Amino acid sequence: MASASSDVRSPDMLRTSGVDIVMTALAVMHGAVLLAAPSAPIIALGLWWNANTISHNFSHRPSFRRRSANYLFAAYLSALLGFPHRLWRDRHLAHHAGVHCRVYVTGELAIQMALVLLLWIVMAVREPFFFLSTYVPGYVGGLLLCGLHGYYEHARGATSYYGRLYNYLFFNDGYHVEHHANPGVHWACLPDLPVATAAASSWPAPLRWIEGSGLQALERLVLKSRLLQRFVLRSHARALRGLIAALPPLTRVAVVGGGMFPRTTLILQALLPSARVTIIDANRANLDRARAFVSTANTDFVHARYPDIGPEPYDLVIIPLSFEGNRGAIYTRPPAPFVLVHDWLWRKRGTSRTVSMLLFKRINLVRR
Repeated sequence: MASASSDVRSPDMLRTSGVDIVMTALAVMHGAVLLAAPSAPIIALGLWWNANTISHNFSHRPSFRRRSANYLFAAYLSALLGFPHRLWRDRHLAHHAGVHCRVYVTGELAIQMALVLLLWIVMAVREPFFFLSTYVPGYVGGLLLCGLHGYYEHARGATSYYGRLYNYLFFNDGYHVEHHANPGVHWACLPDLPVATAAASSWPAPLRWIEGSGLQALERLVLKSRLLQRFVLRSHARALRGLIAALPPLTRVAVVGGGMFPRTTLILQALLPSARVTIIDANRANLDRARAFVSTANTDFVHARYPDIGPEPYDLVIIPLSFEGNRGAIYTRPPAPFVLVHDWLWRKRGTSRTVSMLLFKRINLVRR
């Protein structure tokens, strides 16, 4: 599912690629699963998955050559997911165009709305307990998952995720920057259209909160516990010591995102006592907290968002796990002779040391 040539031949009934028949079959299977084993989790997960794969791709590129077949499939998706496909399509295409969605009640939309309403009425009358205790919670849960998915796809601007398994199961949904750059291109061709400036995440959209609020919550927890502070200092010092020992003498070091608990600066002051360390953080409160922990004699504090401060002659730049910029660009175009990048355990680049299996974290050393 993850990739296919753009010139795959199409069966006569299909408008685009023959691989799209897989989506049609999976949509039928989705309905069969709901009928065979209806439960709130299956309803929620099915709605979320289908809306971001089958329904999403069908909105951009209708699957069938005949208009009547596309109308029927759109009506089926409306009943299956519980919302009119035409409304979802118009709203989504307006999102790509960057304009406000205006709703026009067409015959197609009216039929789909009536079909969804009729289905809900039949369920509520014939199986009221199932409707209220299973369908409604599952439906609401699916919409919430879709909302979470859409929010984190764009929370820091359009962001891609290149994990193979996810893109196999979600028909290259992770290639989100590439999709925005080429919204009319078939999903199978997106891997062949890389965007050099694409922002990328180590997590798929539904789990991307781990990078932001999740990491912030862990930082606040460390800030409150001396035991956790000793643990993170010890584990990070072990990894940093091995990497820095292999470097030439360093005089100017930049630590991006000092953090609520400035573990990296504390370790550097012990490992590189003669180096001048600059903490660069867009959050002034974090800088104020850092001052309470570190020696200010050889430390500068810059309230800015990296790299907006402009080029500086640093020997070493250290990038945190919570970095909000283009991490891929840091790896391919290091901003200093030496760069240490905190990353997830499974993202090994350059010379690398594991920080902690418990924290799922490593530090990668890349050279310009």
